[in-house]
Amino acid sequence: MGKLNDKVAVITGATSGMALATAKLFVEEGAYVFITGRRQEKLDEAVKAIGRNVTGVQGDAANLADLDRLYEVVQKTKGRIDVLFASAGTGEFAPIGEITEEQFDRTFGLNVRGTLFTVQKALPLFADGGSIIMNGSIAASMGFPAFGVYSASKAALRSFARTWTIDLKSRNIRVNVLSPGTIDTPILEGVPKDAIDEFVKLIPRGKMGRPEEIATAALFLASSDSSFVTGSELFVDGGVAQI
Repeated sequence: MGKLNDKVAVITGATSGMALATAKLFVEEGAYVFITGRRQEKLDEAVKAIGRNVTGVQGDAANLADLDRLYEVVQKTKGRIDVLFASAGTGEFAPIGEITEEQFDRTFGLNVRGTLFTVQKALPLFADGGSIIMNGSIAASMGFPAFGVYSASKAALRSFARTWTIDLKSRNIRVNVLSPGTIDTPILEGVPKDAIDEFVKLIPRGKMGRPEEIATAALFLASSDSSFVTGSELFVDGGVAQI
């Protein structure tokens, strides 16, 4: 019997990397999963890769109309949500003095505003006792050059988890942040190699994490294994932010 048998999960930004690996594992553990992505072609590929018990809904988590459409599909198809992994996010390098209004709005628009409304708009469908997981980052707890806007956006999610745990306690909905370290995913394709090398040097084991290592942590937070865990931040970072 799977750890998520008969559960309904929603995972945003799940066309690649950590979120896609999580969607695959959730299905293996018995869940039905709704995934989102901005590009239809990539979304179709992800649905094919997952293979079963999955519905793809094209949309941008920063677009409130797209979120409404996502939850309309969930309502019509399954009628409830047991697990939400708000994974969609973005980040750009820019040192203080060179940050543009557009960069700030893109990052906070998706990472903070998008996450907030991804969660809030899901609540009418949420089953009591469910689990909300937000995709954080070790950047919220450390200082990385030229990464201040991204880091601040992820720090906001840590604050949300504390507040929403109190707001939702009457429904026993758990809210946690999953904070990865440097993970070997396609998003790193746009990051300068010297920056990646500097990140890897900080990892005690000397190599990046794998998407599957994030997926197993997400499964823990989604399942009853973590029934006494809420308002917390789970670091899956190889020890980088802990030593």
